[in-house]
Amino acid sequence: MFGSGGVRGVGPRWAGDHVPPDSNEPLEVIMMSALSTRSHPGDVVVRCRDLTKHFRYHEQQPGLAGTVRALLRRRHRTRVAVEGLDLDLAPGEVCGLLGRNGAGKTTTIKMLCGLIQPTAGELSVLGERPSRRSFTFLRQISVIFGQKSMLWWDLPAYDSLLLHRRMYDLSRSEFDLAVGQLSELLELGDLLSIPVRRLSLGQRMRCELALALLHSPRLLFADEPTIGLDVLGKRVIRDFLARVNVELGTSIVLTSHDMDDVAALCPRVVLIDHGTKRYDGDLTGLARSVRPAKQMMVTFTAEPQLPDPLPPGVTVVGRPAPDVLQLDIDREWLAEVLTAVSGWGPVVDLEVTDADLDEVMVSVFDGFPEQRSPGESRSA
Repeated sequence: MFGSGGVRGVGPRWAGDHVPPDSNEPLEVIMMSALSTRSHPGDVVVRCRDLTKHFRYHEQQPGLAGTVRALLRRRHRTRVAVEGLDLDLAPGEVCGLLGRNGAGKTTTIKMLCGLIQPTAGELSVLGERPSRRSFTFLRQISVIFGQKSMLWWDLPAYDSLLLHRRMYDLSRSEFDLAVGQLSELLELGDLLSIPVRRLSLGQRMRCELALALLHSPRLLFADEPTIGLDVLGKRVIRDFLARVNVELGTSIVLTSHDMDDVAALCPRVVLIDHGTKRYDGDLTGLARSVRPAKQMMVTFTAEPQLPDPLPPGVTVVGRPAPDVLQLDIDREWLAEVLTAVSGWGPVVDLEVTDADLDEVMVSVFDGFPEQRSPGESRSA
């Protein structure tokens, strides 16, 4: 797909080894050729055991007196960002990291990509220790931070791509092939020739993705890649990431507060709260563990006549209008309730849905009480 861009003589070589830059092969054929060259199908891409990160900082009161006291006798605090995290990621897997602000998601990603070193625990990413930041390791990963750009602000995005070509030791043919394919997939057109400061947020994010995928990484970390984007912009990003995963087998670790992103991309989610893993499984399982009931919205021709008592397994949770009922229904009683509802009055419309994912997350976080200073300790 995106050219080979491999380290000279090291690591896997991708489509660039098999398809010349001027090839007339369809894009799908190029992508599948790239996928077929991927190796290590049984390897674990990420493995961490008891991963822990503590931040130590000094405490200082405001004002001149506080400054003087801090100079004479400095007190330190230790904040626990991540504590005892176990995580495995298989090749080609997409995993979503969920949690409220400050839960430890971004800290986890920074440890996985080698930006910060763990305080304790075992960590292996693509068979290497990330904190060593070897070129072979860096050549196989990429990171997108939705709130931090990798593009040079005053230069066209194409110049940033050229810089990355040098950084990742891509040949000119590999670079041209990758840029052409990325431009087609992300609909970049003339955007690469426009100074980054003049691009909209959505346009800039598409260029960020092109930059991140230029060297065909095996593992992509995406930290809130759709933050601030409109509906269409989010769809472009989601579709692109899904295609990269399916057709190239790229492993993706995603963090997002947009549950539509998570539902669209992540068969597996890991819930982190106060630096600790609280759930690891699929999103449906998480939703059912928190909100086991189905939701039903029923519209009648007139105000319904409800029996007293209501049938087992049903609860009226709202009445948006006199002729409209909002119900929660236990899944095992769904068929019986559907039959019973028709006896309450003529039904005009009926809609059965699972619990709203945002509401599910609110319920999840309500179950984990907020801590003003989680995991802090003080030392002189």
